[in-house]
Amino acid sequence: MSLFSFYRISKPSAEKVPAENVASTYKSLRRKTFWGVTAAYSLYYVCRMSISVFKQPLIDEGVLSAGELGLVGSAFLFVYAVGKFLNGFIADYCNIRRFMATGLFVSSIVNLLMAALGFCHSMLPSLVIFLGFAILWGLNGLVQSMGSAPGVISLSRWFPLSKRGSYYSLFSTSPDLGKFFSYIVLGSVGVLGWQFGFLVAAVAGVIGATLILILVSDTPESKGLPSVQELSGETLTKTDKKPTKDLQKMVLRHPGVWVIALSSAFLYITKNAVDSWGVLFLQEARGLSLGQASQALAYSVAFSIVGTLLAGWLSDKVFRGDRIKPALISGIMCTASLVLFLFVGGGFALNIFYVSLFSFSMGVLYCVVAGLMAVDIVPRKATGAALGVVGISSYIAAGLQDITSGYLIQYNTTTVDIAGEMTNVYDFGPVSWFWIVASVISYILPILNWKKMKQALE
Repeated sequence: MSLFSFYRISKPSAEKVPAENVASTYKSLRRKTFWGVTAAYSLYYVCRMSISVFKQPLIDEGVLSAGELGLVGSAFLFVYAVGKFLNGFIADYCNIRRFMATGLFVSSIVNLLMAALGFCHSMLPSLVIFLGFAILWGLNGLVQSMGSAPGVISLSRWFPLSKRGSYYSLFSTSPDLGKFFSYIVLGSVGVLGWQFGFLVAAVAGVIGATLILILVSDTPESKGLPSVQELSGETLTKTDKKPTKDLQKMVLRHPGVWVIALSSAFLYITKNAVDSWGVLFLQEARGLSLGQASQALAYSVAFSIVGTLLAGWLSDKVFRGDRIKPALISGIMCTASLVLFLFVGGGFALNIFYVSLFSFSMGVLYCVVAGLMAVDIVPRKATGAALGVVGISSYIAAGLQDITSGYLIQYNTTTVDIAGEMTNVYDFGPVSWFWIVASVISYILPILNWKKMKQALE
């Protein structure tokens, strides 16, 4: 069997499910597939968050500087951006079960190698350590890009349009579930040494890949079922009948997709900044321990999950399909809470409140702008292509953020003598304004252009 035939979308099964068993079989396989990709994608995030949790130990032990950590993080994000673009288009043609499992399994191997490199770092030159981290984390970015598109495509293949919005909101909580696990478990394991955090992430990746292979099915047709359109009674439109290749070209020409992509880029600058540098900020600017800083962000992730879950309901039910109002309200809340987090002091509890309010509003904003608005304007069979366009812009921006933030932090840090001990004193002012301006642009762009984006469909 060639590599191409191994990964291509499954052919319809010659054995058909008896008519009396179609409904029950479809619901059972759909449920397993949904929870399989959701659980697995949350574990994808554990395999990519490990380095964010351990930035201060890496700096304190002299393994990497803040600037080098920014470069390592950007290596992941730039490769991830290109990979997400390419894999978005490729995944429309792929067996999502095999494709998604492969990415997570290789990501777990990368985390294992990162742990091994960490255990040997004292015996190796600093340049070798830096290059090793950058290359491995860049490889992780490549295989991590094999997770999102198959997960969302599974919704298109298994769910009717009437249910896709609700399940999209549920699936969108998987990154936050992965972050929550990362902050709580990896932060706790970190007391043994940051290398053990990478080992735990590797184990999580193997568990996720196994869940995909056990629970996920590629298409209803591959299991002897009719297509999702037939099962749900949907009428095929002219767009549905077009070849996938033609629909992907339509996505590339759609101006609305590029507006969402640009908006998502600024959104990812802010979102990724708190994910990547939040633990360090709370340790250095607020004096929290690694455990407390990790817990604060973990608690906030729970509110992000609530925001993501509420986004679809708020937009569809409360605002009756209006995407502008929830985007504006959540965007203003996001910026206001970020200002409180970055510029208003306080202890452990108060910082949990600030960052939780930010995460809640970001959960709503992200789901409305990068999710529901995009779903509104793209055809079903080109979902992966749309994700690819939005993904490449988002993660290039996130990569630039990591570099810019890393050096803004490093160049605004001074070393002073405190009680006979040389200590780093951080000035987070410049980098804070960088994050805040990006947050404002992220929701102003789609709000000002939404009517034009909708007209482009007609």
